[in-house]
Amino acid sequence: MSQHLDTPAGELESYMVINCKEKETVPTASDTHSPTNRPEELNNPQFPEEMQDETFAEPPHTETDLERLLKDLGLEQYYREKLSLSKILEIDKKTINDEPVKCKLDIPWYFLKKLMMVNVTTRDAICTSVGEPNCNEALETLKLNFDEQLDSANTGNGLNPLDIITALFLCSDGFVQQEMALKMSMCQFSVPLLLPNCDTTQCTLMLWAMRDIVKKYRPKHLLESKGFIEERIVHSQLPMVSFVRLGECSLSKSEILNKLLSSSQQYHDTFVHHNMECGDSPRKISNGLTEITWYLPCGNQNMDIFVEPVAIANLHGDIASFETQFSFLCQTSAAVFVFFDNLDFGCELLMNQNLKAQIFLVGNNQNKNFNSSTLMEVATKLKLTNNNIIIKTKQKNNAKFVKCLRESISNVVGNSRMKMSVEQMADVAHELGILVDENSPECQAGKQKADAITESIQDILKYKEDQLPLQGEILKELTLLEMEEFRLRKIGSENIEQYKSDLQVQKEELRKKQNSYDMSAAMTCFIDAISSSRTERCYFLKWMRMNLDNLSCLKLSKLRELYKEKCKDSESKEEIKEIDRQLSNSSLGTEHFFREMGQIYEASVSLPETDPFNPKQLQHLPKLCAQLLLDGFPLELVDGDASNIPLRWVSDVLSQLNDLVSPKNKIMVVTVLGVQSTGKSTLLNTMFGVQFAVSSGRCTRGAFMLLIKVNEDVKKDLHCDFMVIIDTEGLKSSELAQLDKSHEHDNELATLVVGLSDITIINIAMENSTEMKDILQIVVHAFLRMKEVGKKPKCQFVHQNVSDVSAHEKNLRDRKLLLQQLNEMTQVAAKMEKKEKNKSFTDVMEYNPDTGNCYVPGLWNGNPPMAPVNAGYSEAVYELKKNILHLLGESEASANNILEFREWMTSLWNAVKHENFIFSFRNSLVADAYMRLCTEFNKWKWEFKKEMYTWVTKAETRISNFGTVAAKSATSDMTELLTQLKSEAASVLSEWETKLLDNLEEYFKQTEGHVHLVERYREDSANSAKSLRQELENSVINQLTAAADIRWGMKELDEIKKNHTTVIEKAVCELIDECRKKKVEMTETELDKEFDKMWSETLKKLSFSEQKPKDVFNSVSYCLITNLSAKGSHTHKMLSETSIKDCGLEPFKCKDDVKMRQQIADSIIDSCTQFVAEKVGRNYDYHDTYIQEMLHIIDESLEKSTDMNIDTEFEVSLKQHICGFAARRFQKMHLKFLHVNDPRRCLDQNKEKFRDDFKDMFHERDQCQKKADEFTEQCLKPAVEDFVNRSLGPDIIDEMLTKEQFSTRKSFQYSLLLDLLSDDKFDDFYRYCSSYESYVKEKILQQVKKHFSNSSATFEDKHLQSRVNRINDAIKHTKEKKCGDLKTFVEEMCKELGDKLVISQDAFGAFMILNNADQDQFAHWLTVSVEDMAETLRKKFKNTPFETKLKRLHVNPENEIFNRVVGCGHRCPFCKVLCEAGGRAHTEHFASLHRPQGLGKYKFIATKKLTTYMCTSLVISKETFRCSQTKYQSHPYKNYKEFFPDWNITPDSSLEASDYWKYVMTKYNKDFAKVYYAEPADIPDSWTKITEEQAKVSLQESSMIKCHSS
Repeated sequence: MSQHLDTPAGELESYMVINCKEKETVPTASDTHSPTNRPEELNNPQFPEEMQDETFAEPPHTETDLERLLKDLGLEQYYREKLSLSKILEIDKKTINDEPVKCKLDIPWYFLKKLMMVNVTTRDAICTSVGEPNCNEALETLKLNFDEQLDSANTGNGLNPLDIITALFLCSDGFVQQEMALKMSMCQFSVPLLLPNCDTTQCTLMLWAMRDIVKKYRPKHLLESKGFIEERIVHSQLPMVSFVRLGECSLSKSEILNKLLSSSQQYHDTFVHHNMECGDSPRKISNGLTEITWYLPCGNQNMDIFVEPVAIANLHGDIASFETQFSFLCQTSAAVFVFFDNLDFGCELLMNQNLKAQIFLVGNNQNKNFNSSTLMEVATKLKLTNNNIIIKTKQKNNAKFVKCLRESISNVVGNSRMKMSVEQMADVAHELGILVDENSPECQAGKQKADAITESIQDILKYKEDQLPLQGEILKELTLLEMEEFRLRKIGSENIEQYKSDLQVQKEELRKKQNSYDMSAAMTCFIDAISSSRTERCYFLKWMRMNLDNLSCLKLSKLRELYKEKCKDSESKEEIKEIDRQLSNSSLGTEHFFREMGQIYEASVSLPETDPFNPKQLQHLPKLCAQLLLDGFPLELVDGDASNIPLRWVSDVLSQLNDLVSPKNKIMVVTVLGVQSTGKSTLLNTMFGVQFAVSSGRCTRGAFMLLIKVNEDVKKDLHCDFMVIIDTEGLKSSELAQLDKSHEHDNELATLVVGLSDITIINIAMENSTEMKDILQIVVHAFLRMKEVGKKPKCQFVHQNVSDVSAHEKNLRDRKLLLQQLNEMTQVAAKMEKKEKNKSFTDVMEYNPDTGNCYVPGLWNGNPPMAPVNAGYSEAVYELKKNILHLLGESEASANNILEFREWMTSLWNAVKHENFIFSFRNSLVADAYMRLCTEFNKWKWEFKKEMYTWVTKAETRISNFGTVAAKSATSDMTELLTQLKSEAASVLSEWETKLLDNLEEYFKQTEGHVHLVERYREDSANSAKSLRQELENSVINQLTAAADIRWGMKELDEIKKNHTTVIEKAVCELIDECRKKKVEMTETELDKEFDKMWSETLKKLSFSEQKPKDVFNSVSYCLITNLSAKGSHTHKMLSETSIKDCGLEPFKCKDDVKMRQQIADSIIDSCTQFVAEKVGRNYDYHDTYIQEMLHIIDESLEKSTDMNIDTEFEVSLKQHICGFAARRFQKMHLKFLHVNDPRRCLDQNKEKFRDDFKDMFHERDQCQKKADEFTEQCLKPAVEDFVNRSLGPDIIDEMLTKEQFSTRKSFQYSLLLDLLSDDKFDDFYRYCSSYESYVKEKILQQVKKHFSNSSATFEDKHLQSRVNRINDAIKHTKEKKCGDLKTFVEEMCKELGDKLVISQDAFGAFMILNNADQDQFAHWLTVSVEDMAETLRKKFKNTPFETKLKRLHVNPENEIFNRVVGCGHRCPFCKVLCEAGGRAHTEHFASLHRPQGLGKYKFIATKKLTTYMCTSLVISKETFRCSQTKYQSHPYKNYKEFFPDWNITPDSSLEASDYWKYVMTKYNKDFAKVYYAEPADIPDSWTKITEEQAKVSLQESSMIKCHSS
């Protein structure tokens, strides 16, 4: 609502004040109202300026007073377009700052801001600061200047409050006018009765504006019975007494009226008068304004000024100028009091009136113009008595004068039969040509439509049954069935799933019953009416609300009277009960029609789309309702009668709302909670200017939400586009207190609204400590539940009726007491919710006793009905509002958008329906936030793993090159190198661990993505990072140790090989010399013969000591004994009885033939077989770390099998079996390694190469090209190929992880289960259920093969090119070093490649001998050879089948992806479904999709039938389970956490989430029974109706997959 300043603050003009009607100058205070005529300006109201013909020769348009004033106030545009409620209730900068009015442009907004908060200082504030002198002027005023003092009687700078009020009424639409009139009436200000428009000289009867004012009072005849009257003031048949002025008058009529209406103890300015602040400012547009107020007795004769109600009207301005208004008052009033000083010109005016009212003349004989003879003459003509003339004399002070007036009014009121309601005054207005505000077409159309619906209502209860049949008993039954579905309290001994199936059928029957009703006439009219234009729709709903309130009010007052009578008779207990029931059910409001509309919609959408009765014309209803929310009407969230949320209806309304406002759809929610009738709705109405129902007998039932727009200027502070205000039914309501479940109901409501809100206002009364304790307990429960499910709302305690200025200090002790009680309540609630770690209230939420409490004085300043709203109340509520907006602005959590709010509402309500909320809460937003966290965390983890894999590859390369010419390290001690590498590894690991934890820290700092909801997983994630580091550290150390040990073992062999090569080289050189000495041409055959002879002789001289193979069985036995050393003597005995060599020869069989155990054993054996195969495939030597790693895999797998009682015997025999077959394979691998590296074999392998070199050297051939090719082929090519194979694994994994299905566990499970459904093969389902790991790995492998079926050449090319570049760089750098000979050149080049490629020592040694190539030529041909090698390898990679490539990888893609998408591997103890939590170090396991236990091989002992029980149902039932953990004793499923504390099995929140598995079990019931050696299950009826499509939908919902098709 920010306005641009047209004139600088403080710069104001003086105006000539023109009388609105007669175009005469309005007298100012200084000229004592002397009328001065001035020429009338030409202005034809019938023709707008632009349409007037030029022939009229009109003077240029002169700005009227109204135009000028509106321009000054910045309201010109609103005179045309009219201010709307949504505009003035918008939250903007002015709402949250206290800057005073700086210029005229601020005045209207400041006035409205104060008025909407019902602040009685509203009219005073509009003058403050406007036109205040600047500092220099202020200094000047210190000088003495009497002339200036005397001249400044009225500078004319101020604005009269009546002008502001008139301007705002002229610029507002009907709804703002109505709201302003209501709030003014609450402040006990007079409200406009006749509103003038000085531009058109018309006035308007403000009937519509006053329609919403409801008053309660007790007239004299109800004193004894203590009854009261409550009605709309426009309907009240009251005598009206009008006060007018004739000519000039020295008495201030308005001020006298205020005194007349105020008690001696408490003066109140009902009317604006001359002596008020700014009251002396000249009126510019408000002359002719007629205001009205009412004096209503409270029933205490000592306090009441009048014992009967009376309306008081007050016309501003001279009646000579406003004859129409005066005529209206004369015809509608019981009496008219005419104030005068001089009656010279007034007699004719008074005589000409059609007088229905008594005339009273009120004069002041102290005025010099007072003429008693004229008074006598006029009184005679008007036939007045002494009683009708009241003169203020010198002897009569103000008090006596006011007393006389009161007596006269009392007589009029007591004796007059002239009583007329404001509604009836409309007829008089029409006769006099006065406009009536509610005669607009839209208002009348709305009224007709509303009347058409409400006219026929005689008996509210019967009307509800006939016209609103879908609510009431049907809806209550539906609600009870829903609750029972979630709570299973009445199940008895029935089968759970069948019982739930029966409940579903009953619900369907009730929906059918609802659908069987035709839409009632009332609902047809209602829907038709709200489908009309926006303005008409708003009028219609206002009329509806007022009509229905009037009916309810009438009905309630009759019932209360009846109740009183019956209470006197002790025999009427049953009748009293019936009246009580009627009192509860007699309210009828628009909410009942909207509720019916919601039920019509819900019933229709419950029908299948193919159903002929599914009415498509109802699809627009949610959008209509969403539009109404935007128009400022409340939406019922919780049905107040059935205590239920119509989820589908409300969800669809919110979806439509989201569509209407997107992308500006961020919301913050403020809620109020407290005891019934403690003014919660009033508090919200005062705070936000809204209109929650607050009339008598209309306590809020259920919960309603309202939408308030946030202006652009504060969006950046509040981070939202709308505020949602939720008003709730009072806790501890007297109606519900009679029911056993009232406490439960209160807990449900509190949990729901606290969960939905960003800030909860807790309305409490300090004086009632018992009630306060109850409220606190309910509230603390709600907050605790929220904290446990990841939401931490803020709260503000509001203490009502505390008015002392020292309240904050005095209540320090009370606040401490409150905190102490909150702490106690927290401990009690924590115990009940089984969350004992919460010890104090501040553990549960952010709460500061000093800033979290607000003290609000009582609402009324005095005794109603005449008491205005307490200014202290408005101010305290305003401070509270600022504090709330400040807290919302500071909130760390990002605002929800409307759809997220809808998700919260759904999941909260579903959890509330369970008895154990925390345990039952499932929310898609939390799940979504968790999934995002897992996705991000998985990315970081994979980056970490990949980095470590790259680092280990380099480290292993350095180890492999240790002790060779390619060695990077100068050290000759392997232990030193290993220590150095371990230190480097620790450093890299620490760096990445820190990086992971920093990423996590940053992730939780962001405000988007609802990260605050997964705050409780932060520690798990941090632990996961630490555990990953530990896991990688162990793996890295193992790999380095194994590589170092194997390399150290090879060192001796390398020395032997080197020595042998040197001996051969020497022998060859000697042979060449010998042959050359013969000086004869030797043939090839002769050379061969000589070479063979030399070879045989040399080999005879060499000593080949036989290598002793290691006994791998002994090593494996030792590792196994070490692993089982802590298991005790029985284990040791078992190990000593059986040799490892005798183990693993036959397939493993469990001794006790428990199928579950056999399954676990088979799964572990599969994993270990794969592990052994991988190690053997790499052609390395055996190392003990391999067995240690394998035993670790077995231990981890056994640990996960928590649901099985794994005894020592089973563990030992399984490990012996696995170690037996592993040792056998490793022994073979070791022997093969020894054979490959046998020195004699290596020499024989290179014999032909030596022969060729011998011949080349003998013939002195150029060896450069040949040697370059040889070096490339024998040394570089295998190294490059090995590097590519090592690097390909992570690339394949990287590529696969970009696919949607592998992005998260949920996505993977979703795609896997969807494929199962599509493929429709029982064997696949069986393998999925019984051999999950092997099945999933196989599926992953299939996906990998399918994805790379064309080629993986891109990755290979990348790595190949990187190595070729490195080799070329090495050649270039080595050339630059100018090495002395070829040997040095090659050695230097190998050093350059020392940490990049593993150069084979055998090949290198063979290459280096008999080499006489030229260094430069060699370098040239080597570059050419490398290019050829690259091309050859490219072709090879392209033509190698992908499966062959997979076997050569050093990282197994399927294992890595499996670990990523399967997680910790723990299974549900009941249905064996896998845990979905992220990482391995989490503290709690959970799964979103549990399955029937029959699929996990459970069957009934007696019948052998597979069970259909679902864990998600069992955990809320009275059923029991037995297993090894319970020592086969029965234990309630409800308390499963006593045995499985790390599992969280939440009940099925939608009751359809498990439809997927229900469908599968129904379809393959017989197949599963056959393979499980059981009888088929008894399938519940509702399961048989589940279609494949529904199964897919349930899969989507449980996996939170947003499917485009759905």
